[in-house]
Amino acid sequence: MTRRCKISSQCRLPEFVLEGFQGGLQTQALLFALFLALYMVAVLGNLTMIMVITLDARLHSPMYFLLKNLSFLDLCYSTVIYPKALANFLSSSKAISFGGCATQFFFFSMMGTTEAFLLAVMAYDRFLAICSPLHYTITMCPSACARLVLGCYSGGFLNSTLQTSLTFSLPFYSSNHINHFFCDLPPLLRLSCADTALNELVMFCICGLIIVGTILGVLVSYAYITVTILRMSSGAGRHKLFSTCGSHMTAVSLFYGTVFVMYAQPGAVESMQQGKVVSVFYTLVIPMLNPLIYSLRNKEVKDALRRLASTFLVPGWKT
Repeated sequence: MTRRCKISSQCRLPEFVLEGFQGGLQTQALLFALFLALYMVAVLGNLTMIMVITLDARLHSPMYFLLKNLSFLDLCYSTVIYPKALANFLSSSKAISFGGCATQFFFFSMMGTTEAFLLAVMAYDRFLAICSPLHYTITMCPSACARLVLGCYSGGFLNSTLQTSLTFSLPFYSSNHINHFFCDLPPLLRLSCADTALNELVMFCICGLIIVGTILGVLVSYAYITVTILRMSSGAGRHKLFSTCGSHMTAVSLFYGTVFVMYAQPGAVESMQQGKVVSVFYTLVIPMLNPLIYSLRNKEVKDALRRLASTFLVPGWKT
């Protein structure tokens, strides 16, 4: 990308236009209904997880503290993007201010990076619980959990600050139409009228480093977990532990697989049409699926949901 601004005063646009998905009024209405339904399920599912874990004292453990933070991130992740995207389906202008675009990109990038770190921390938590149970309560004490989560958010904040600064210091002159339904990095780089080689290199290196580093942490943790579980003599114990870890591995595979396709492979910036579909998956479908993955495969969460329902919804219902 070697386009240059010819008039420097024209390189800062007052607003962008989010082109979103192509199609007529009927297509836009169908997409609005679909996205609204998925978004509402994601919001309700993650709010339910947060509420259940907060209210049920039996779930006040490091694993569920981390899961509650994952639900919070998924909730914020979708909310940063989809209210504006849904409004644009019903709008003819589809405009977003320069500052609004930068703000959306900052929080989207921060939440996404934080979630990558948090998934690695969740794997580390399972490793300690299964491979070092005698030291688990000391190692994963409340203050240690808080520090780990704070570290995840700090890493997300630093990456987002760098990416946002580099991206929105670029000049934009030739067009203000973003070929996407939210302010994401690849379409913004394509829109700039300056050489974006440095930005693409930074995106590829940092995102690749974060993804590869956290995936390695997950894989090493689960390698030790697998060996430990296979050494157990109790078949019921092995099944329970594999079931618990399976939920996390499913969430990890979905998240990292789609993020890798979008940000950590050469040429990802060029595939905008593919990028829109992939973006829907990791910004909406995965946040919607995570509460279902963790609740349907986790007996403790299902029991907590029953207790919550018996308390608030159907008094007298026996659990």
